[in-house]
Amino acid sequence: MFTTTKTRVNRGFEGRACKVVTAGINAAFHDSTHAETFTHCNTMTLKSTSSTPALPTRHAERGRLHLLALPALLGLGTLAACGDKKDEGAQPAAKAAAVTPDQAYEKIAAQGKGFTVGALMAANPAYVLFDPQCPHCGHLWTASQALLPKAKFVWIPVSFINGKSAPQGAAILSAANPAEFMAAHETSLLAGTGGTPLPASVAPEVEATIKANTVLFNDLSVESVPYVVAKNVKTGQVVTHAGAMETAALAELLGLS
Repeated sequence: MFTTTKTRVNRGFEGRACKVVTAGINAAFHDSTHAETFTHCNTMTLKSTSSTPALPTRHAERGRLHLLALPALLGLGTLAACGDKKDEGAQPAAKAAAVTPDQAYEKIAAQGKGFTVGALMAANPAYVLFDPQCPHCGHLWTASQALLPKAKFVWIPVSFINGKSAPQGAAILSAANPAEFMAAHETSLLAGTGGTPLPASVAPEVEATIKANTVLFNDLSVESVPYVVAKNVKTGQVVTHAGAMETAALAELLGLS
């Protein structure tokens, strides 16, 4: 298990992206650690934990009202940010200085470690930072498939959503065929079954890779995944986008349309 120095965060699913509401990330290889610390929320499932202490009557009633409102929120396709209740009065950490798109591209190219799919001979890859537990990342993966004959993508796993993120990212990177493994994982995730089973163990070097990718994600002051950084093939300019896109929009972003 590893956890970055800033462990208390709010996280939510906003628009077409999984968003980190405040600075700092938690990346754990054991789901039990996460379950004891944070509330799990996403657009597909609601998970409760038996370790949550009983609330006072007034707070319990407020919790029941929140659960009653949840189906309506899911029907709208949005969900408020979820996080440790103890953080409600905490002051947000100061954000790091903004990183320019060119700087982001250089840092990711130099430090990010993922797997490559698509046109392997393409000169400039499109980098995608993703969390294996993010359904919006799954939608972007699906949208990108039609562009594989023309573009090269490097998918770089990070971990901040829950305790499954890091070990699933490690399993993807360790697979004999990461692209096939990723396809099966995203199919499961989008079907609401949580993605591929967690590996029995994770090699230390792969664990270190996920941790380094997550630190890179934080250093870029990125607040949501999927996060795309690429060079437009027509203009040569570095472009960025946070959130899922349809195939046509992704092609336009990359200069392939």
